[in-house]
Amino acid sequence: HPSSVLVTGFDIIFFWVARMIMMTLHFRKEVPFHTVYVHGLVRDSEGQKMSKSKGNVLDPIDLIDGIELEELVAKRTAGMMQPKLAKRVEKATRKEFPEGIGAYGTDALRFTYYSLASTGRDIKFDLGRIEGYRNFCNKIWNAARYVLMNCEDQDCDQNDSGNIELSLADRWILSRLQDTVDETTKSIELYRFDHAAQTVYDFVWNEYCDWYLELSKPVLWDDNGAHETQQGTLRTLLEVLETILRLMHPLTPFITEEIWQNVAPRLDRHGDTIMLAPWPIVDKALVDRDAESDIEWLKAVIVAMRTIRSESNIPPGESLDMLVGNTTPSDIDRLSRHKQSLEKLAKINTITVLSARDEQPPALSALAGTLEVMVPLAGVVDIDKELGRLDKELERLATEKVRLAGKLSNENFVARAPADVVAKERAKLADLETAASSVEAQKTKIQELR
Repeated sequence: HPSSVLVTGFDIIFFWVARMIMMTLHFRKEVPFHTVYVHGLVRDSEGQKMSKSKGNVLDPIDLIDGIELEELVAKRTAGMMQPKLAKRVEKATRKEFPEGIGAYGTDALRFTYYSLASTGRDIKFDLGRIEGYRNFCNKIWNAARYVLMNCEDQDCDQNDSGNIELSLADRWILSRLQDTVDETTKSIELYRFDHAAQTVYDFVWNEYCDWYLELSKPVLWDDNGAHETQQGTLRTLLEVLETILRLMHPLTPFITEEIWQNVAPRLDRHGDTIMLAPWPIVDKALVDRDAESDIEWLKAVIVAMRTIRSESNIPPGESLDMLVGNTTPSDIDRLSRHKQSLEKLAKINTITVLSARDEQPPALSALAGTLEVMVPLAGVVDIDKELGRLDKELERLATEKVRLAGKLSNENFVARAPADVVAKERAKLADLETAASSVEAQKTKIQELR
């Protein structure tokens, strides 16, 4: 068939692919395939090619279902062509997998390989990668539970569009979804499955789960909120989730099928399987750059407040007063329109706009673009206690720096230790110096506020 595709590793292009083409041309007078998708080799975490003689093969079934250490050792050392290597293989296996291999599931394994599928590139495989994508699958599952829980006993029929009103957050996520569908589709058509996986990952984790679900809570949990707005948010939660599932299905078929069977009927969409559902298409009418700009501003302010809390050790649940300076007319308008979201998501009591003439009280500050976000120091931070905490942290960092510097100045260690170990120790020292500089900056900031 003229559209047929062959998938192969780069190391056998001449030995298999070229011969198949030549033989088919000779005997059948036709080209067997017009597209050859060339992938890299999967190597172990050290970059070594997997082979039974080395005892470094990872069986996909063991990654999916998990395997105990003793069973893994027995499996890797059984039937070796060079039995004398068995002890070495056993030792290496016990060192790399002291607790065996956990069960990561098929979808996490598939998504891991898609994310690493740069054309022709060798892949160093380690469990840290698949663990991260198992967390991603869990994230989707928990997001679906949140959506279904909020939609329980609610009528979200897509045909009843006259009684809904979309919030700013709804318009934002729907707009971002169109870009995601467009980018993912183009990446798949170009066989850049790594780009498709990254686009989906970023949208689902960073935008839908981390931000949109949070932005939906003030709307859904407001007892005095307008019914039309709440219905709009419920509909959007379902619509975006259902589209995500169809978009991800080629990459993670099992979890998407399971969730889709529960989500689709709530939108009056029925079918035996998600496999027969249509591929998502871009709706340009839903692209809303103004909504995107507004939400990016809101996110920046919330992140600035969270940065102040984190750097000053203020509990995340403690309500704070917020001051803002260096404002533009656009900032003033947005502060008014997003007051409810800021109060709920950033735990803010009051918002006060400072003019250039106002005297600024002692405050902790962070930037949200050009907007200066501040929290008055009075009643928020115990200055002496905070300075004491920072001094203890500096002492700990200094002790660790001395230990590492001494280790790296030891010629025996530098000469005998593997190069990657020495490099890691140097990187640790650099990280300690960066951390110490950050703590010093915090200390200076607090001292200036006395």
